[in-house]
Amino acid sequence: MTRIGLIRHGSTRWNQEGRVQGHTDNPLDEEGFRQAGVLAERLSGEAWDYIYSSDLLRARQTAETIAGRLGIPLAGLVPGIREMNGGLIEGTTESERIERFGSQWKTMELKLELESQELARERGVRAIEELAARHPGSNVLVVSHGAILRSTLAGLVPSLDVSVLLKNTSITCLVKDNDSWSCELYNSAEHMDG
Repeated sequence: MTRIGLIRHGSTRWNQEGRVQGHTDNPLDEEGFRQAGVLAERLSGEAWDYIYSSDLLRARQTAETIAGRLGIPLAGLVPGIREMNGGLIEGTTESERIERFGSQWKTMELKLELESQELARERGVRAIEELAARHPGSNVLVVSHGAILRSTLAGLVPSLDVSVLLKNTSITCLVKDNDSWSCELYNSAEHMDG
């Protein structure tokens, strides 16, 4: 069995402001670094062999904080798990999107140059499958982003309800046994409750 721990990065200023980040390369804010440290402390009581990160700064900073606490090196950056491209809505809040594009902006995927769920799911699944194949029988942490993780989870475990948004520094654990994936933990952020 191979165990994959999927982690959403810590908080950024844009998270606090409710702005779509997409491919914009924002750093963690002070709260994000604190969240990463609290999660690292939680994970220090578990056995993890490798840690990977999206190539975007907010995920990498989260992964580096965790890697430092666990005493394992950051094994690599994986562009396949970077956040979905937000196209023309990157940097905007909900009210700004409604003002610019109208209340039906969510139905304008192509016109807004958004990455489709299907393409995101395919690249996310491919990236996680490759990591599982590279480290069979290992426990692997992967720090990524909310939207791409939910799309990827829907592709790997189709029966999983991914309607609940992932919290910053939440962990979701998948297990691959032979060729089948199951989810043993979803969106766990109890470590943030103090």
